[in-house]
Amino acid sequence: MTLVSARELVTDAATRGTGIGAFNVIHLETGEGLVRAAEVAQLPVILQISQNCADYHGGLEPIALATLAHARRAAVPVAVHLDHAERPELVDEAIELGFGSVMFDGGALPYDENVALTAAVVERAHRVGVYVEGELGEVGGKDGAHAPGVRTDPEEARAFVAATGVDALAVAVGSSHAMTDRTASLDLDLIARLKGALDVPLVLHGSSGVADDVIADAVRAGMTKINVSTHLNAFFTRAVRERLAADERLVDSRRYLAPARDALAAEAARMLRLFASTA
Repeated sequence: MTLVSARELVTDAATRGTGIGAFNVIHLETGEGLVRAAEVAQLPVILQISQNCADYHGGLEPIALATLAHARRAAVPVAVHLDHAERPELVDEAIELGFGSVMFDGGALPYDENVALTAAVVERAHRVGVYVEGELGEVGGKDGAHAPGVRTDPEEARAFVAATGVDALAVAVGSSHAMTDRTASLDLDLIARLKGALDVPLVLHGSSGVADDVIADAVRAGMTKINVSTHLNAFFTRAVRERLAADERLVDSRRYLAPARDALAAEAARMLRLFASTA
């Protein structure tokens, strides 16, 4: 197998009524660990690079090229996706670098502005066959920029999809970004109504704060693409802390990053199996 488009993976999961894991790459070790997880689970995965991650690395190209290289070498289907891009020029750069899918996040913008900018991104992306995820209704978390109480209205979502032509839609149904405990309560009835109102797959952001059984219920209600970042980062960081605490003289970063990569891979493989088995 090799690099594929998220279109293929999300469409297949939606057809089967299961979930597909979309996990964020932070640096080289997380990218390696996520590909290893997919190979161990023998399941596809979507590797995501966010605008924040690109900015952390001083630009999209270095981390993107490394992630694309890992995807091409994988023994299972792997897609590389641009996550939460608020700058249209970053979307254009991702397309030029070879990403098969992008997310333009206009969720914090007034509705009309979100529609106009998202539609323009879709028009450029579709010209070269790139899959586009949009957002309507702010997903909670991150410096108070989004209100956790916001919910996506099904009729507005239907109008948004029709006006923009997006291929998938991230919706606000009760999850919140950057949660370190898994206590978020999702509006399963709203998910079902959104599923009934739309002919594009639904995306759950902020899934790190959602317990396994609730994610499974959300997939059964209509969610397809399940985004996870903070939860997996916690496994990585916990393993680093444990390794350094066990040997205060340790200075070779490979000696503590390798077990952290392994810990992240094991949990990511478990989550991929969970999402794929829910129908």
